[in-house]
Order: sequence, then C-alpha cells, then structure tokens
Amino acid sequence: MKIAAAIAILSCLTLHAGDKPAAKPPPASTPVIDAYPDVETVSRAVKKAASFARTSLSIAGGYATRWSLNLKKYQTFGTESPTVIAIEDPGTPSVGLVMIRAYQVTGDKLYFQAAQEVKQALLWTQLASGGWDTLHDFAPAHALRRHYRRDLDAGDTERGTRTALSTLDDDKSQFALRFLLELAQLPESKDDKPLQDALKFGMDALLAAQMPHGGWPQGFSGPADPSLPVKKPSFPQEWPRKWPELNYTGYVTLNDGNLLFVARLLTHAHKLTQDQRYLTALKKLGDFHLLAQCPEPQPGWAQQYNANMEPVWARKFEPPSVTPHETLWAMQTLHEVWLATGDDKYKAPYEAAFAWLERCKLPGNQHARFYELHTNKPLYFVKDAYELTYDDSNLPTHYSFKSSGLQGEIDAFKKLIARPRDEQLAKRADPPTPNAWLSKAKGAAPKAAAALSTQNEEGVWTQDNMIDGSIFVKNMHAMINYLEAARNAGHEFDKFSSEQQPDKQ
Repeated sequence: MKIAAAIAILSCLTLHAGDKPAAKPPPASTPVIDAYPDVETVSRAVKKAASFARTSLSIAGGYATRWSLNLKKYQTFGTESPTVIAIEDPGTPSVGLVMIRAYQVTGDKLYFQAAQEVKQALLWTQLASGGWDTLHDFAPAHALRRHYRRDLDAGDTERGTRTALSTLDDDKSQFALRFLLELAQLPESKDDKPLQDALKFGMDALLAAQMPHGGWPQGFSGPADPSLPVKKPSFPQEWPRKWPELNYTGYVTLNDGNLLFVARLLTHAHKLTQDQRYLTALKKLGDFHLLAQCPEPQPGWAQQYNANMEPVWARKFEPPSVTPHETLWAMQTLHEVWLATGDDKYKAPYEAAFAWLERCKLPGNQHARFYELHTNKPLYFVKDAYELTYDDSNLPTHYSFKSSGLQGEIDAFKKLIARPRDEQLAKRADPPTPNAWLSKAKGAAPKAAAALSTQNEEGVWTQDNMIDGSIFVKNMHAMINYLEAARNAGHEFDKFSSEQQPDKQ
C-alpha cells in the first residue's frame, strides 16, 4: 500500500524528470540592468523563476539541490536520483520559504500553491519521531526503511527495524519546522488541519527531545531520557587517540551551529504563537550553554559532549577537544537567549571565552579547528592516514583544520553585542516608515539587479552546467526583498525611481 501511495504522489504531482523541458544555459552576453530595477520587471522575474521551479524542478512538491540542464540528474549531498528531495538547505524547506515570502509580498496565488506543494512533501516525509532526515528518496527501497508519522496515523506503531532518526544537523529538522510554522501563520492556513497537526507533532517532539540539562542531541528518535545527569563538563585524563568508530548522533552537538538554529526556531515560534513552552525551552537551552562552558584555562565549548558531559569523538577527523568555532556558536546562542529575555546572566561567559580565543590565535590571525584537552595545543591530522598530530604540514584538504576567517566573525560579534538590546531588536523588525523602507530598497537593489542580470531564459540560474539550488534561493530572496522594500516605500520609491530616469538617457 505504501509503494502504491508513493507512486501515486509522484504521478499526480510531477512529471518524470526525463519528460520535463530542459533548461537552457544563460545568455552569452549579460543584459543591461538598471541600478534600481523596475518593480514590474522584478515581479515578472520572480514569477518566471517560481513557475519553472514548481513545474520542472519539483518532485512531489519537494526539491533536490542541483539539477542537470537536461533535468535528467537530480542531486543532493552526495546522492543522485530522479526521485530524491533534500531537507537540508537549499532544499525543500528553503524553496518553500521563498514561496511563502513571495506570496506575502505579492499576494499571487501561484506562490501559495507552490508552498502548499512543499507542505505536502514535508508532511509525507515527516518521521515518526517528529522531524526529518537529511533527504528523502521516493523510491520504495529508501522509503521502506523508515518509519513515518503517516505510518502512525495508519495505526502502524511498531517500528521494528525501520529508522526514525530526526536530525538537527545542519539545520534540517529546524528548517522544515520553520517552514511549517510560517505557513501555518497565514490566514489561509488557519483551518488546514493536516498542516496544523504536523506542526504540533513536530514541535512537541522537538520539545520532548530536549535533555534534562537543556541541550539537544544531534539526532533523536523519541523523547529524551529523563535520568541523564545535569553536570558541568570535565576532561577525561585519558581518551582514545584513534577514532573509535562510534555512533555520535546521540551526543549533544554544537557543531555547525545546530543548537543556534534550535534557539532561533524557538525564538521565532514564541514570537509568532506566544506559546510559553518555547520561551521556557529557550531559557533552558541558554542554561545548558552556561553549564557546558569548559573549565579554565580552556573556557570555550566542545564540539560535542557525551552523557557525562565529556568532550568526545564524532567523525574520524573530529577528536575530543575545545573548539573555537563552537565557542563562537555557543556565544551566539547565548546572545539569542539574551535578546529574547534581557537576562544578563547569559552574557556572563563572554569575557573568559574571548580571552581564551585570543590566547588560541596562531600566526597570521588564524585559529586551529581543534585544541587538545588539558594542553591547549592545536590538533591536526595526517592526510589519508588520519593520525592525530601536532604537525600541520600534511593536512587533509576536505576540512578546514585552520581558519583565517574566524577572527573576522569574532570581531563582528563583539561589535554586535556592544549595541544596546533595544537597538538590536529594532533592527530585526520591519522598517517603521516609508523612508526607512526606501533606504532598505536602495540597499537591496544591487543584489536584485545582479539576480536579474544572471537569470536565464527560463528564469533560473546555472553554474558549472547545473541548475544550482543555493543560487536560486539566494537570488529569489534578493529580488523579493527588493520588491517588499520598494512596495512598502510607496510614493517615496516612486519619486526616487522617477528621479533616476535622467541617468537612463
């Protein structure tokens, strides 16, 4: 029955990839685009791109991340299949949020329909644990190995050997829930029971997966174990110098900003719904970050912690250590909690953490990715062999074991936290006046003009002879932001635009 249902969805909502019209490469010459493009021109470009995406790139309402120009290859994060869709950015939820934004700005029902199709894809692929996997392939061999929420709805409650691991890695389940949350807030969705049920199921599952100390694991298959200890981190005297090939998905993971994305989802959910559970969970997450700061003389944060709050291995190139990237993400998470609550206790760890980051700097204003427990020596790996070493002369090339860009991010964060809370909150809100919207339109114009100048005949963007989802999402947001600002500026934008006419002579 499941196989038949999946095939029915594919046949009803989409054409087979081989039957879709092929995309064309961009024009040989770049068209001349005004510095402040005409609103109607931008509107047509957004609609052309959205129309091509939903009719030619979508599989059952979902999206991969890259497509060949002839639309015979669908790719996402190491997987190629004509029936694959991605949950990770810039996949299905990312495109869905673009469609919602376009609908909110223009009111055109095409975008609402496209968002509805994305909703159907996410409802079909939501796992029995409430979240999502990295990707979904509608091919039965993939789907039959997973336990879905729709299985529960059908009375199929025994999981057996099927997996239902919801992942928070790289903002996957968080992003899917953010899309459902945004869609559910539209007036047209008020009575959409399947949507509201999926959102509630997902958010309830996320809250239930929060550990007693306030953190989340990288992935969860059900509620957190209430017996897990709440304790400060400690460093083991001995730890394996060789990767132990363990499953780290159950560890609290700060890598890739996982918990920062959770914090932003909780903040937004509370803002939109005023449900106090989300604020409570956010505060608890902040308390976890206070708890999880490592002891002096290494008062940063680790990439991941086991149940005893010890830094531990993840992948074969991610050893137990104190890590500058996660330290910055931890402080950014605390900053989100401070903005939401105004409680200065969430700023308390900054001073010690900044001092440690300064002590960790390498020549050339660089930071190592990993610093050894106890000694604070930079840790590296030998290329191919993946042996731990203090020598940085023969590093693997797939991972940034030394970073020259982190210091710029640290400096930018210092500038941000120096600003008053009211000022920061105001900056996140919509501009208050037409003149402020005009200023935003002027700032958005270069990116909108760049998107227009590189759009191909079908309305999408290509790179290396592929249609690229990240470029699609980026350029669509650029044009939609420009449209929103120009329309809200109203007469002020019209006046400004007319004043630019002499420049076109």
